[in-house]
Amino acid sequence: MPVREYACSRFLQKALHVSHPTILLTGAGGQVGSALVPLLAPLGPLVALDRRALDLTDAPAVQAALRQHRPQLVINAAAYTAVDRAETDASTAFAVNAQAPEVMAQVCGELGAALIHYSTDYVFAGSKPTPYLETDPTGPLGVYGRSKLAGEQALLHSATPSLIFRTSWVFSRHGHNFLNTMLRLGQERPQLGVVDDQWGAPTWAGSIAQATLAIVQQASAGPTPKRSLAEFMQSHRGLYHMTNQGATTWFGFAQAIFERYPQCTARLQAIPTRDYPTPVQRPANSRLSNERLAQVFGIRLAHWQQALQECLDQPPTIPL
Repeated sequence: MPVREYACSRFLQKALHVSHPTILLTGAGGQVGSALVPLLAPLGPLVALDRRALDLTDAPAVQAALRQHRPQLVINAAAYTAVDRAETDASTAFAVNAQAPEVMAQVCGELGAALIHYSTDYVFAGSKPTPYLETDPTGPLGVYGRSKLAGEQALLHSATPSLIFRTSWVFSRHGHNFLNTMLRLGQERPQLGVVDDQWGAPTWAGSIAQATLAIVQQASAGPTPKRSLAEFMQSHRGLYHMTNQGATTWFGFAQAIFERYPQCTARLQAIPTRDYPTPVQRPANSRLSNERLAQVFGIRLAHWQQALQECLDQPPTIPL
């Protein structure tokens, strides 16, 4: 299968015989969710729910929402992502990241629907010297990673047609993330110390949304589209890594941001992890191999620096 790169929001592939399935999107107000909304809307009926519309800690509410709308596809872009706070709020982290996906899988099974779910590099300990494969042993270092791993396992153990996309270092012009923090602090402070011994792939929410759209279009194409979508997901079910290409450190990421945003005048200083202690240890290596995504779906996300420029070329979004 030829491999295509997806980076910019101008892309909208029109596959032949694309169906019009009802799609239910959770986390519509988050980074990935807000990037997905305008891309999914042209495909057909879209039910976009943010956390005000659907509390994922309320399992009966999750069940009711899916049964009410009866989607052919659920895309779960919602997550509890407060890594440090999760250590003292484990019940909420597991409710959102593990129990809610399990409930979604159960109801999708009842409805004959498919499910797309996003996970994280934090399911790994970060001790491997090379990029992680989907088959590598996991070993999360904190509650957040354990809750996301539990969500993965719930889907893998279910019979529901599901795709799980692990991503890393997600950024956008929307919400709380490293990019927006650097843009703010780079204009407020004279100097910033940024960790330079943790490696990963900064990944734009827009790139994730574009790749997800392309896969949904692949799944929706066919003479009996509503049935073929679930069949496609079933035949491709499992784990995939989905990150922008290349790798850098948080310091390298900050440098690239400042180079493209001259209003950031703070002087950057590279520091080791030990000089920036946090309640939870971060993986030293968060690099994920994307070869399976390319081999199965013919998709490879653009280099993170290209995606960063695409992101900065867009205005900040307004949350739903």
